[in-house]
Amino acid sequence: MTIGIIQIQITDTIRFLLLPLIYALVMGLILYLAKPVKWIGPKQGKVAEGVMALLISVIISKLAISTGESIDIIFNVGPALIFQILGDLGTLLALPIALLLGFRREVIGMTSSICRETNLSIVIDKYGFKSPEAHGVLAIYVIGSIIGTPFISFLSSISVSLIPLHPYAYAMASGVGSASMNAAALVPLEHMYPSMVSQLEAFAGCSNILSFCLGIYMCIFVSLPLAEKLYAWLSPILGKGKAHIKYDDKEYVPDKSNDDNSDRLSFGKVKRWIFLFFVFSVIVIVGNFIGYRTSFVDTAIGIFIISLVAFIGICLERIFPVHIPSIIYISLIGLFIAIPGVPTSDFINYYVSQIEVTTITTAFLAYVGISIGKDWEDFKKIGWRGIVVALIVISGTYLGSATIANVIMFLTGTI
Repeated sequence: MTIGIIQIQITDTIRFLLLPLIYALVMGLILYLAKPVKWIGPKQGKVAEGVMALLISVIISKLAISTGESIDIIFNVGPALIFQILGDLGTLLALPIALLLGFRREVIGMTSSICRETNLSIVIDKYGFKSPEAHGVLAIYVIGSIIGTPFISFLSSISVSLIPLHPYAYAMASGVGSASMNAAALVPLEHMYPSMVSQLEAFAGCSNILSFCLGIYMCIFVSLPLAEKLYAWLSPILGKGKAHIKYDDKEYVPDKSNDDNSDRLSFGKVKRWIFLFFVFSVIVIVGNFIGYRTSFVDTAIGIFIISLVAFIGICLERIFPVHIPSIIYISLIGLFIAIPGVPTSDFINYYVSQIEVTTITTAFLAYVGISIGKDWEDFKKIGWRGIVVALIVISGTYLGSATIANVIMFLTGTI
C-alpha cells in the first residue's frame, strides 16, 4: 500500500496499472520460494491456504453490501447481468489453439470453463481423475491459481484503454466465479472510474454470485458438451500433437484435513475465526490508512461490519442441516442490510464505504502468494503451452462476458 498504484502509459490512450494487490501476491510468493527464508515453508503455505478460505468471505461481504446499496441500478440492468453469463463460453476460443499447440483430449477439460474448484469437481466426476480431461482441467486450475489473479488485473486495466465498452460491462465481466480474480479485475476499474465505485462493486459482486450459482449448470449442460463436440470436429484437422500433461497418480484435491474446513461448528473453531478476523482487520485498517488516509475509527467500524457479516454467514453454513454455501448467506445478509430504506442502510453504507476493495484484496493476496508457493513445482511441469491456453481461457470468458453485457445494455436502452 505504501508503494501505491503505478500507472504505465503505453500510448496517449493505452495504459495499465500496477496495483498493490500484485505487489503483495508477488512478495508472498517470493518469501515462500526464497531459500534463505526458513520461516515460510510448506507448513505456512498450508496455513495460508486455510486462512484464504476464511478471508475470501470478507471480500464477498464487502461486495454484497455494495450490491444492496445499488440495488435499484442492478434491477435496471438485470437482463445484462443474466445474459453476460453466456460469456463464459468464451473459454472455448482456446480449444483450437490448444489443439494446435499439441494437446489432445486434455483440451476438453482445459477449455470448457475457467477451471475453478466447481469445474474441477465436475470434470473429475465425469471422466475420472486419471483421464486426459482431468489432467487438462487440473493444469488450468494450477496455472489460474498462480497467475490468474495478476493476469486478470492487467487484462482489466488494458482492456478499458483498448476496447470502448461501458465500465458496467467490465464490472459484470469480472464475476468469473473466483472471488480473488473478481476483486483483482474490479480494482483497476475503480481507480479509472472513481465516481462509479459503489455501482462497479455492485455489478461485480452480483455477477460473481450468479457465476457461483449458475456456472455449474452452464458447465454441465452447455460448455462441457460443446467442448466435446468441438474436439470431435476439430481434432482430426488440428489435433496431431503429442504434448500431454503429466500428473502423478495421487489425487489432487483441496485439503480438507483442517478442522476449519469441516462441516462441524465448534467453540475452538469459532475462537480461531474471531482471532483471524481480528488480525486481518488490523492489517486492513493500517493498509487503508496508508493508502487512503481514512479515519482509524471509521475504518475500524467498517471492517467490523464486513467481518461480522462474513462470520455470521460462515456459521450459518454449518448450523443448518441443509447444505447451503456460506457465500449465499453472506451475500443475502450483506445485500439486505444495505438496501436503501432498510433501517440499517445509512449506517452500514457510510462506514463500509470507508473500506477500499483494494486494501482488502491486497491483504488477502499476501496470503494467496504464500499459499500458491505450494503449487510452484506443478506449475513448472505444465510448460509454456499450458500457460498460453490458460491466458486465452481467462481472456475469453472476461472479454466475452463484457461484450455480451455491453450489447444487452445497449439493446435495452440502459446505456
